[in-house]
Amino acid sequence: MVVNYRKNLNRRAEKSVENRWKLMGQLERIWIKRFHGGPMDPVETAKLRCGAGIVGSADQGGWRQVTIMAAREWDQVVETLATPVDPAIRRANLLISGVELARSHDQVLRVGHCRLRIRGETRPCKLMDEVEPGLRTALASEWRGGVFAEVLDDGAITIGDPADWCKT
Repeated sequence: MVVNYRKNLNRRAEKSVENRWKLMGQLERIWIKRFHGGPMDPVETAKLRCGAGIVGSADQGGWRQVTIMAAREWDQVVETLATPVDPAIRRANLLISGVELARSHDQVLRVGHCRLRIRGETRPCKLMDEVEPGLRTALASEWRGGVFAEVLDDGAITIGDPADWCKT
C-alpha cells in the first residue's frame, strides 16, 4: 500500500509565511512504536521529552531516542525496489522532506520548536527484507536508512512543522 506522505504540500501553500516554507524542510509523517516488535502507529502530533525521546514510544533514553528518514532518500529506495511501498515499513519515527541527512553526525536539527542532535546513521537490519524483499540492500547506501538522534528540548511536533539545521 502506498501512502502519500506529501499530502501536506498543499498545507504549505496555505501558510501566510509561504516564502519561509520554501527555505526549510518539513515534517511529513510521524510514527510511534508503542512496544518492541509492535507496529508503527501513525500520529499527527507527538510529544518529545528531553533525554528520553517520543512520549509513548518503546524506545526511551540513550542516543537512539528518535529515528529520522529523509523523503528524498525514501523516494530513491522506492525507485530501486521498482515497487511502491509505504515508508512506515522502514520503522523510522519521523519522515522529513527538504533536509539532507547524509553525513550529519553531531549536527542539530530543529523540527518545529524541538532540537534533535544527530548521533549517527541508522543501518538497516535483516528485518527489512522480511517486510519487503531487497529493502535492506536498497537502504544500505548513501545514508538511505536515515539517522538516529537524541532529543534536546521538551515540546510537541506536528506534521507540517518546519525542519531545518540549527546554525551554531
